[in-house]
Amino acid sequence: MTYTKPKERPTIETERLILRPFCLTDAPAVQKLAGDIEIARNTNAIPHPYEDGMAEEWIGTHQAKFEEGKLVNFANVLRETGQLIGAIGLVVAIEDDRAELGYWVGKPYWNSGYCTEAARAVLDYGFNVMGLNLINAHHMSRNATSGKVMQKIGMKHIATLPQWIKKWGEFVDLELCVIMKSDFKR
Repeated sequence: MTYTKPKERPTIETERLILRPFCLTDAPAVQKLAGDIEIARNTNAIPHPYEDGMAEEWIGTHQAKFEEGKLVNFANVLRETGQLIGAIGLVVAIEDDRAELGYWVGKPYWNSGYCTEAARAVLDYGFNVMGLNLINAHHMSRNATSGKVMQKIGMKHIATLPQWIKKWGEFVDLELCVIMKSDFKR
């Protein structure tokens, strides 16, 4: 099986979550949750402070990147309330039938298993709907909790990348994890 670009932005339902496309009405919640310094500290791409207009700009990039086959991004919302709790998605390398998993969960929703539940569903989508062969992810060495999520969904640690990124003037080590389609268990 080779990579198949989805025709429309998908929605995935799990036991407790709905993973759906972001919309502009999500922007205030994105700004509030992603604006927490602990979220920004442990992610490479999220700035701090998270200023007005940044969430709208970020959400506004999703459709074009999806149409190019480069990104499938989901708003992670609670099934019961519709409350936005975070983001999860795949940055796709079409030519290699692989993608990079990325996610963040707002601090009020930490330690509830939501990230693991969402990540497992996105892996299933990536492998069984999109036809990807490999999905990788990385986390900052100081963010062991993110590493535990990767481990719980079956990813294997393959490398420590010393001083791989520079966050707020400090060089930070990254831990690289992967999972092959043949190793994925729902």
